[in-house]
Amino acid sequence: MRVSSILGRASKLFNEYPSYSKFLVLFAVSTGGAVAYSESQQGIGAQYSEAKQTELEKKKMVVLGTGWAGISFLKDLDPTMYDVKVVSPRNYFAFTPLLPSVTCGTVEARSIVEPIRNIMKKRSGEFDFCEAECVKIDGEKKKILCRSTFENSAVSTREFFLEYDYLIIAVGAQVNTFNTPGVLEHCHFLKEVEDAQRIRNTVIDCFEQAVLPGLSEEERKRNLHFVIVGGGPTGIEFAAELHDFVKEDVGKIYPKVQDLVKITVVQSGDHILNTFDQRISEFAEKKFSRDGIEVLTGCRVVSVSADSITMDVKLTRETRSLPAGMVVWSTGVGTRPVINDFMEQIGQGKRRVLATDEWLRVKGCNDVFAIGDCATVDQRKVMDDILAIFEAADEDHSGTLTIKEIKDVVDDILVTYPQVELYLKSHHLKDVKDLWKDADGKDREEVDLEGFKLALSHVDSQMKNLPATAQVAAQQGTYLAKCFNRVKECKDTPEGPRRFSGAGRHKFLPFRYKHLGQFAPLGGEQAAAELPGDWVSMGHSTQWLWYSVYASKQVSWRTRVLVVTDWTRRFVFGRDSSRI
Repeated sequence: MRVSSILGRASKLFNEYPSYSKFLVLFAVSTGGAVAYSESQQGIGAQYSEAKQTELEKKKMVVLGTGWAGISFLKDLDPTMYDVKVVSPRNYFAFTPLLPSVTCGTVEARSIVEPIRNIMKKRSGEFDFCEAECVKIDGEKKKILCRSTFENSAVSTREFFLEYDYLIIAVGAQVNTFNTPGVLEHCHFLKEVEDAQRIRNTVIDCFEQAVLPGLSEEERKRNLHFVIVGGGPTGIEFAAELHDFVKEDVGKIYPKVQDLVKITVVQSGDHILNTFDQRISEFAEKKFSRDGIEVLTGCRVVSVSADSITMDVKLTRETRSLPAGMVVWSTGVGTRPVINDFMEQIGQGKRRVLATDEWLRVKGCNDVFAIGDCATVDQRKVMDDILAIFEAADEDHSGTLTIKEIKDVVDDILVTYPQVELYLKSHHLKDVKDLWKDADGKDREEVDLEGFKLALSHVDSQMKNLPATAQVAAQQGTYLAKCFNRVKECKDTPEGPRRFSGAGRHKFLPFRYKHLGQFAPLGGEQAAAELPGDWVSMGHSTQWLWYSVYASKQVSWRTRVLVVTDWTRRFVFGRDSSRI
């Protein structure tokens, strides 16, 4: 009765005063809203706390360099897993294979560069970029010293330290002068975009100076003699670009001096393009001869002056001087000072380049990795591990290996030591088991340690250092990024080969370079290509293949469109000869 009486009075009250009912509804909603708001704030607070904790748990990763290796690494790395900082003195990535095209105006410099921040903003995570140069690496304290230098700036040079848990060294290399006198003072190089722009301006200057009145014909000839030291891909492509510029544009722009132009390639080896198939080297030499490009092989440059080079000729053992209006030095790469200093710290001071293991980890440093031209993979020799391999395969400890025991370790041997596969191919052997056949070509039932050593004694002769090319650097960057993305997964379930010198397996498969071919543009809309499977292609059709491949390899649609537009502009209007 009492409850019904209370409900009756409440009903009468709300009927007589409707505003009270509204107040009750508002109170109920507000109370529920307050509860809901409180719960939501607790949820948001929990999420924020969890995100903050995750942020603190992220390991610090510093990436040095924004070249082929560094950019390939950053493009494939999952940035949500690490606190990533990128340090480079350049805030852009340059498509270096097209640098020779920039030197003569075939392609504009800005068409082959992409700002680093444009690349970063496309990733689903955060990268911090510092436009500075790393000048010191402290492996023991796990920090680096950086220096920022901005010309014509109110801010003076500033130095700062960055700490790291993982350090990725991808600083590339610098030009190797071989300590030849006069090279630094009088030669042009072709490693950076700025180098290509300087060469372009100098080429135009040489022609403009040659048409000035009052010069003798000898002075005009010397001014228009372009010498390229080095017969590798970069030097040969620049010579071809320069020849096309002279043939297609100079006659229209500088008709009076067109016949005075001379291009000479100086090569210390016996052939140009000696890293290519012999058929390509011969084709290039014959084409250059037809085009009037002089190729001097077996000549080593010993000094360079403002208007000439001096070289030793191997065949005649004489010293010869060659007048020159411009000299481009393209003879290989050397190690940067910061890497030389770091190598001294870690006991690699006697090496010419930073050594890494098969997983691209710097030898002697657990958390430092090096990719690209600044490093080389120091592949382990089979004969250094032959006893450990034998003991790992000898499961019954009998002192001999059966065919079954050999089969159990074959796959791990092929993965860990790529030289074994190269040896099999070079000797036309179908299977690694063929190494253990007897003199009559029959399979042996058992192999002892000496027989095992004898079978593998020559495979290390196939070991080769990887070339310092963009292709190698890009593949290394991609491989290392994928390893970092799968650290947790592969820690629980390793995917690598067995450890012959210890228990268990390696976390990851070792890096394996896959050669996808290489091009050599030779001018006159002709190119040569070395393709996988021992395929060689030369001629006009190969040039169009070069166009399509290089357009597709651009890092963005922006640069892809700009490069294709530049090629089209050159076909329609010719090359731009202005000096800006």
